Amino acid sequence: MYKILHKEVFSETVKLMVLDAPLIAHKAKAGQFVIVRIDEKGERIPLTIADFDAEKGTLTIIFQEVGKSTMQMGMLEEGDAFENVVGPLGHATEIKNYGKVVMVAGGVGIAPIFPIARALKQAGNHVTCIMGARNKSLLFWEDKMRAETDEVIVCTDDGSYGRKSLVTEPLKEILEKNKDVAQVWAIGPSIMMKFAAITTKPFNVPTIVSLNTIMVDGTGMCGGCRVVMTEGAKFVCVDGPEFDGHQVDWDLLLSRLSFFRAEEQRAVEKWKEHTCNLDDAFDAKVKAG
Repeated sequence: MYKILHKEVFSETVKLMVLDAPLIAHKAKAGQFVIVRIDEKGERIPLTIADFDAEKGTLTIIFQEVGKSTMQMGMLEEGDAFENVVGPLGHATEIKNYGKVVMVAGGVGIAPIFPIARALKQAGNHVTCIMGARNKSLLFWEDKMRAETDEVIVCTDDGSYGRKSLVTEPLKEILEKNKDVAQVWAIGPSIMMKFAAITTKPFNVPTIVSLNTIMVDGTGMCGGCRVVMTEGAKFVCVDGPEFDGHQVDWDLLLSRLSFFRAEEQRAVEKWKEHTCNLDDAFDAKVKAG
């Protein structure tokens, strides 16, 4: 069992949990992921590591409630525990002194970008981070990111905070003004990563993306995370989760992300109906004395 030591609610759907996981924290590196399971019947959920502390033995995860399992996760509180946390899994980010790098973080992608940005800064890089979200309420960790990078640019789609623009606009401006940008990392919604890669390609700047959202099993057994690259097929869980964004077949990836949408929606509806029935039964019992 992996106890929840601390919980933060960033928004109605985005939550942070610090877990007691000393063995994983001791081995974890930036860019890797874990698979969590609420209970013995729970779904396997892959989450890129948001932070870790080897001395304290803690692991930080941040997730957005988008389906039944993540909604159930969001109901857990401090003192509760996960049945399983498996990891660290996947290849860690290649950390070295590249020179000048840009980190593009969209939505919950801010979480996995943070440890990578911190490690790159510690390796001597000049790190610029572009943080984006639909609105101010979905932004988090701006203070932590500013403490670990040289510059932070904040964007919101609706202009409720920072600059009103998509993250690709300041990214293009930076590349136009700085011909010495050595590498870009872009992590967030798949559509954002696609257009970040499109933006950097004319400048011939290597662009790394993280594709953990397409994983199902996470250990290489199911084949559900197969992605098509220009150099051939890869499996996100064992070959990634980071890949060259200029080689990904984004249209195919985006279409495959919607394969189980109907089933996921039915699972949410069924779970909510079951929960409501339990609440009604409890209320009836209380009224009956």
